[in-house]
Order: sequence, then C-alpha cells, then structure tokens
Amino acid sequence: MMEEVKPAFDSDKAAVLVNELRKTFNSGKTKSYEWRISQLESISKMIDEKEKEIVEALQKDLSKPELEAFLSEILMARSSCKLALKELKQWMMPQKVETSLATYPSSAEIVAEPLGVVLVISTWNFPFSLSLDPVIGAIAAGNAVVLKPSEIASATSSLLSRLVGEYMDKSAIIVVEGAVAETSALLEQKWDKIFFTGGARVGRIVMAAAAKNLTPVTLELGGKCPAVVDSNVNLQVTSRRIVAGKWVCNNGQACISVDYIITTKELAPKLIATLVSVVEEIFGKDLMASKERSRIINSFHFKRLVNLLEEDKVSNKIVFGGQREESQLQIAPTILLDVPEDSMIMQEEIFGPLLPIITVERLEDSFAMINRKPKPLAAYLFSDDEQIKRKFVQNIYAGGMAINDTILQVTVPTLPFGGVGESGMGSYHGKFSFDAFSHKKAVLYRSFAGDSPTRYPPYTPGKKKQIKALLSGKLLNIMLALLGFYKD
Repeated sequence: MMEEVKPAFDSDKAAVLVNELRKTFNSGKTKSYEWRISQLESISKMIDEKEKEIVEALQKDLSKPELEAFLSEILMARSSCKLALKELKQWMMPQKVETSLATYPSSAEIVAEPLGVVLVISTWNFPFSLSLDPVIGAIAAGNAVVLKPSEIASATSSLLSRLVGEYMDKSAIIVVEGAVAETSALLEQKWDKIFFTGGARVGRIVMAAAAKNLTPVTLELGGKCPAVVDSNVNLQVTSRRIVAGKWVCNNGQACISVDYIITTKELAPKLIATLVSVVEEIFGKDLMASKERSRIINSFHFKRLVNLLEEDKVSNKIVFGGQREESQLQIAPTILLDVPEDSMIMQEEIFGPLLPIITVERLEDSFAMINRKPKPLAAYLFSDDEQIKRKFVQNIYAGGMAINDTILQVTVPTLPFGGVGESGMGSYHGKFSFDAFSHKKAVLYRSFAGDSPTRYPPYTPGKKKQIKALLSGKLLNIMLALLGFYKD
C-alpha cells in the first residue's frame, strides 16, 4: 500500500510551531518595550521599502488601481504602525485607579499584559492592511504571533510570508501560508487569542475551535450595511460618497461597503439619476472598460454575484448596469430598484458591485426594515434633520455608523472598529488593537498598616455593629472600623 502523503503543514508541525513560539514568549523577550518598538519599526521600514511590490501583489490579486491600493492598504497599515510607535509607551503604562475606603490604606492599578501566543487569520479583500493591522496590535501588546493570510489573495499572501521572514523576528512572528488544511491544523492548537477576519460561516468554525480551549476570539465579520437617504440632502455630495463607499472601495468587496439603500418613493428617481451621473463621471460611459475599479476576486464569487442578479424575481429590477464579463472577472456597477425583501440579494451579504435601492413611504419605516435583519457591521444615514439623526443613532443596531458619509469611520483611530451579533465581536484600531491583545490585570497594593480586627472572626456584637456601620456608609464609624478603634 502506498503511504499516505501528509500536507506540507499538518497538525504536528503546527504543534511544534506553537511550542517554539511559547518558549519565546515565556522567555520574556516579546514583553519588553524595546522589542516591541524594534518590530514596529521593522514593519514601518518594510512598508516604506517594499511599497512597489505591495502594489504589484494587490494588482495581481484584485487588479486594484494603484491609488486605491495605496490609500486603502499601504496608508492604512502605515498609519496604524506610526500611531503604535508614537503611543506605545503611554499604552503600556499601568493605569492608576481609585480604591475604596474598605481597602484603606491602599493603591491600585490596571496593568496591560500580553495574552501570549496569538493567531491572526486574515481575509482576501484587503489582504495587506487587514493582515498587518491586527498583527501591529498584537506586537504592540507584546505577544508572539502567527499570521495566516488568505490563500485566495495568493500573491499578497506569498509576499507577506517573504517580507515578514525578511524584516521581522522569526522567533516570535511567523507567517503560515496555505488553505483549509493548514488553517484547520492551526485551529487544532491551543492559542491565547484568535483574531479572525472573514465571513460568518468560517467565523462559526473558528469560534467552535476556540471554544474547545476556552480561547478568546475577536471576529471581524460583515453583514448587510444599509444606507438611508433622506429627501433633504445634497444629492450630488450624497451620491459621490455612496459611490466612494461602494464601487471605489474595492468594487463593493468590503465588509463596510454600502450593501443596499433605503429611501422614499418620491426621492428614488432623482437619487438613481444622480448616482448614474456620478458613476459615469468617475468610471466613464463604458463601465466595463474602466481601470478605476478592482475586479471580482475569483470565478466562484463572480458566479455567486451573477446568481444574485439572475434570480427570477430580481433580474427585471435592474435599472442601471448589469453588464458582465467572466473572462475579466468584471461586473459593471449595477443599480436595482425595489427587489423583493425575500430575494437572495436582500438576504445575504452582497460583497460586490450590485446595489439594490428599496423605497418606503416614510423614512422612519426604514428603521424597522433594518432591524429585522441581523445587526450589520456598519450603518449609514444621509440627512440634515437632527431629529432623524438622533433617532437613527439611538434605534439602529450596528457595529459602527457614519452620518452623511460612508466608510470613513474606520479611518478614525480613536473609534473602535468591530461588529455586534452576526457582524462580529470585539473591536480594534488604534489603542483598541492594543487592548484586543492585552489582558487588563487588576492589582491592589496594601501595606501591613491599618489592619482592622473587625474583618476577622469571631464576630462579637461590637464587631457586628461596626460592620453594619461600615456597610451603612456612616463615615465616622467606617474610619473607626478601618483603623481598628472599636468596642466589644
């Protein structure tokens, strides 16, 4: 019989890898401020020196236009790295907190300590920035890291593996390439944290694997992100910002991309006309010839999107676009009007260049429609009505929001980025990335002074009285009890 051929990276090799990384972490090497800074500086240097290669890899994987690749991938990763370098010393400082009279005299602090050996599983749509961003947080927090890039964006995955090996500390930061078999082998190991970016289906698999070892997870998923458009808006600006948050942003292949629009029946024709005008202004009249849009990642996702368009109750709802070319993996920016709510295109995340517009009689009717669906990663509102803005923020459940714009909320490092419910759990960006890979350890310091016999048995009637006074909040009795002045 022929001997079974094991995959290049199996569970045994994964176990060895984790064990070696744990030895590195246990040595204390990754905990020092100096090590963390040196690795962050290496990432910054890597991005600066290899910018051209990064752009080329993104072009191979997604045909990303050069400027889009720079803004959404290189600049995002570089900004995250520079912020961590600037703020790391402050982030690492213990946070002093007040103590209670019950522990007088005392002091207390919250110490951010690294979790240990962590796994980052990245995705294909922004394969460079969404790989490095959580890794930057993990390194800043003092962890040893394994990065598993998406095999679907193979050129970027290969580049990351080579560059991380060239620039980073190989005893603490490793890239593992591969597909399902390699990811499964990694998930069989015991980690101190798993950070996953991707779809809900695989997110459930990751969470189930983590549960076996009670491993904490951050899940950055997605969902159907709505954009509600009021009738009092500047239509030109609104349309440009929607187009930017849909087709300019990786051709709709983004977890925070506008998935569908809700507006009033009265405004819909004007909104569609303005959207079409803006699309043609940006991409030209011949939409399929434009080089300003990324392509669909692969034929599987191309066919998935075509199936959404060709569903019987949807195919006659196209009001603009709809052209496609499988050999180029391109689908034109496509607008659909009033597709049925039970159609596939309204039930699953689109993740592509298709944009349904749903009409309602009153704008407030959109709130119930959005909340009937699983909580999205992002929700958008375009309105000049302050009351509508307040209602939207108070009543729509979503991971994050932008009012009168799209996607820019993720560029603000002082805002957490993360989902809720089926759009994910946990958050990152800026200090939130550092926090995502840290344990906040509570530390109370006391001296041997001020030891009150009141706290120890036997509890005589006098002690009971003092304890009752302590609990009732009578300051004098509290102080007397803490200082040990009591009478039996």
